Amino acid sequence: MNIPKQKTNNNVDEAMRKALLVYERPPRPSPLSASLTFGWRALLKIKHVPEQLFDITAFPIIFLLMFTYLFGGALARSTGDYLQFLLPGILVQTVTMITMYTGIDLNKDISKGIFDRFRTLPIWRPAALVGALLVDAVRYTMASTIMIVLGMALGFRPEGGTLGVLLAVVLLLVFCFSLSWIWTTLGLLMRSEKSVMGFTMMVLFPLTFASNVFVDPETMPSWLQAFVEVNPITILVTAVRSSMQGTVTFEQISLVLIVSVVLTVIFAPLTMYFYRNKK
Repeated sequence: MNIPKQKTNNNVDEAMRKALLVYERPPRPSPLSASLTFGWRALLKIKHVPEQLFDITAFPIIFLLMFTYLFGGALARSTGDYLQFLLPGILVQTVTMITMYTGIDLNKDISKGIFDRFRTLPIWRPAALVGALLVDAVRYTMASTIMIVLGMALGFRPEGGTLGVLLAVVLLLVFCFSLSWIWTTLGLLMRSEKSVMGFTMMVLFPLTFASNVFVDPETMPSWLQAFVEVNPITILVTAVRSSMQGTVTFEQISLVLIVSVVLTVIFAPLTMYFYRNKK
């Protein structure tokens, strides 16, 4: 018995309609939920490619041991005394250098086409960026913990106690979160991850070495001191070092927070603008 084709098509359409009406459309995820999902994605990337943690495990150890025992005797006549001065500075240098991977990973997603897929999803637009930045904060915390534990094993003793160390780490995390927005902007503008890394290193190396990370600025020429004193890395190192020594002031904390807010206010909107209009 032959069934008319039109009737068969109507039956199929009716069956599909009923199947689609069985379930309600799932609610749109909240900004927090979407951000945490993208953060979990970044954590899974670390799980499957654990060697990317090399920069927050081996590098901090190498830097601290190398500068303490190679230059400590020459700069401070004592490796122990130099360690007390150096550790807060090398902590800041190590963690700020890690911030560049935010822009590099974003640029990698763009080159692979994943970025375009994210922009088509019915989610809060900044979720992909915020999620990545949240996981970066976890990476910064891990690097800070490794540095402080190693420093304690070598003889570093923070006079500010546990509260001073915690305050120092919080200031460092706030600053690095704001600094990461610069690299996300670059990650959206530049055409390759190598370009992002090269430009970032060109900015970070002068900022970290022309600061008070390794030596007291009073030993520098006057023209260089003028730059070092307004260097954001110097402002952060001063606050972190003072916090660990138990001598931090409200002014030092305020300066770090002001710099962080300024960086975020400038570069977060720029990042979102290029994120929405990226072609």
